[in-house]
Amino acid sequence: MSADAAPNISGKKISLIAVIAVLVYCILIFVPAGTFDYWQAWAYLAVIFIPAMLVIAYFFKKDPEFLERRMRYQEKEKPQQLIQKAAGFIFFIGLLIPGLDHRFGWSNVPVDAVIAADIIVFMGYVLCFLAFKENRYASRTVGIDKGQTVVTTGPYAIIRHPMYLGAIFLWVLTPVALGSYWALPLFLLLPIAMFYRIKNEEGLLLKELPGYREYCRKTRHKLIPYVW
Repeated sequence: MSADAAPNISGKKISLIAVIAVLVYCILIFVPAGTFDYWQAWAYLAVIFIPAMLVIAYFFKKDPEFLERRMRYQEKEKPQQLIQKAAGFIFFIGLLIPGLDHRFGWSNVPVDAVIAADIIVFMGYVLCFLAFKENRYASRTVGIDKGQTVVTTGPYAIIRHPMYLGAIFLWVLTPVALGSYWALPLFLLLPIAMFYRIKNEEGLLLKELPGYREYCRKTRHKLIPYVW
């Protein structure tokens, strides 16, 4: 959909997607746990879904076309399709482990560590929101939309892919937020998938987005300030 097209999104559709997302998370977490007596899971779900609902409500009112773009899931390029499938598999399996960990008592994560992880997960979501607010073309899939321009304000003035940094904070600390150390190695694979996604996306942006090369010269770091 181009930036000029009328948004094709409704509150009913958004509500349905939100309900499905909550149910999927609950199934993946609570079924392996074998119980609802799992305070870390309830805290984590509150941390990710309450802000998500507020962000969705904000953009539904301010920029429904942005939500339309965020609901694209099918990647067009083969490398991105492979990265998407790999990341999805890692996340799916990784999200099952904390429930099993809770059931069988494999980990003993201190309460302070769980709370700290929840705070970092929340801050990751805040960074994603700031990126979304600055860049209305921040689609879930890699591509260039009609009318898209280079964004150089907000967090984009510091790094070129702040949304991905926010996502890394959000997902990598998920196992600790859920009280599990055993799921951590799997979630640590997600930044690797992100690295390849950024590498492929950068090639597309340099080739097809006017002004992106000049932006790269000014904002030199892709993901981590002063590092990479």
